[in-house]
Amino acid sequence: MCITLDPVTPPPPSRPVKPLWVALGVVLCGMGVVGLILPGFPGTVWFVLAAACFSRGDPRWEAWLLSRPVVGGLVRDYRTGQGMPLRAKWIACACIVAAVALSLGRIPVLVGQVGWVAAGLVGILYITLRVPTKRQGLPADR
Repeated sequence: MCITLDPVTPPPPSRPVKPLWVALGVVLCGMGVVGLILPGFPGTVWFVLAAACFSRGDPRWEAWLLSRPVVGGLVRDYRTGQGMPLRAKWIACACIVAAVALSLGRIPVLVGQVGWVAAGLVGILYITLRVPTKRQGLPADR
């Protein structure tokens, strides 16, 4: 007998595991708040992961997160594939450059410095080439 599972939809978690998903979602929300405050530390990715955890743990928490004024829009944009606004891409890339430049002098080994610069370049390339640019609403017929 062969059992096949849909690879896109994970099986629903068992009842004892659901509170763990919610707890992980709360921790990830905390990381997202830190990311909104600290430059160079991403925020949106933590909220997207928190929403995924909440969807497995308790849909009410997911609805709460999606109803937040700033964060909800970011998560919905990610889920629908709309991407990031161009201004946010510029800010993210500038933060990566600033973080790498400011911390480069603290890495004493040349290999570490090269690796740190390479990691920054990978981040910038990912944002510019792989993350779609969200098109702002165009005005109606003039």
